[in-house]
Amino acid sequence: SYRMDYPGNGMCLLVNNKNFHPATGMAYRSGTDADAAHVVDTFRTLGYTVKPYNDLTCKQIIEVLHNAAKDDHNKRSSFVCVLLSHGEDGLIYGTDGPLELKMLTSLFRGDRCKSLAGKPKLFFIQACRGTDLDSGIETDSGTDESTCQKIPVEADFLYAYS
Repeated sequence: SYRMDYPGNGMCLLVNNKNFHPATGMAYRSGTDADAAHVVDTFRTLGYTVKPYNDLTCKQIIEVLHNAAKDDHNKRSSFVCVLLSHGEDGLIYGTDGPLELKMLTSLFRGDRCKSLAGKPKLFFIQACRGTDLDSGIETDSGTDESTCQKIPVEADFLYAYS
């Protein structure tokens, strides 16, 4: 079970890409603004601080997620990222081309984003799942204050694909 009595539920990043550079061959995504509005309403109602972004390039998506991973999440119970875009097997599209999902989600691994270690990290995305294994890290969030337990660096991730 997760501790959910932090001062805030956490941050919800929303990337809503609907307009793509012609060179990508990706079509305009009609209806995505309505989906984005529902995401904003839902997560605000759940007590999350929602940060919506529209039509981001690959570089901008990386920058937004990198900054979120560097943020201090110590007073938050969880992290949510919603990516509304075109996708393929293991990829999500920025407005200018594809980006590996694994690279984006790895920014929030326990060894890279320590303030989210042992906390839920929820990713709602439109792409297929990866199959890589991870080696694990140690955490101090065991049941006894003096124990140190080892958890996978990619523990506590939920990937929901649509």
